[in-house]
Amino acid sequence: METITANIELLYKKAKEYADINIELIKLNSIDKTADVLSSLVSRIVIFMFVVMFILLVNIALSLYLGEILGKDYLGYAVVAAFYLLLIVIIKHYKDPLIKVPITNLVIAKLLKTKTVSTHSNTEQDEIV
Repeated sequence: METITANIELLYKKAKEYADINIELIKLNSIDKTADVLSSLVSRIVIFMFVVMFILLVNIALSLYLGEILGKDYLGYAVVAAFYLLLIVIIKHYKDPLIKVPITNLVIAKLLKTKTVSTHSNTEQDEIV
């Protein structure tokens, strides 16, 4: 009778350890996924800021150049503004396939990405090859 009780206690300990390890693994995986998504997002925001600054300066130069060609500076700015108004209308009309779907797919891909873990050391891999 004592052996059955001991076996049940041992089984309970092992099940509790297994559950604790699985909970810890889930926590670590969620931290890893969150860090991956956030680092990707931050790097894209930084790149986006530099692209916006570049486009802003190019637009100012283009506006001044067009203003010089058209004879009045404000006409150059009006032409560039009209181009952006047209761009806004196009993007508003196609925002789901152009913006929403790619961002959603990116986040889902980052969250579902699995890590590959190598069980061989570098020297063992060199020997295998």
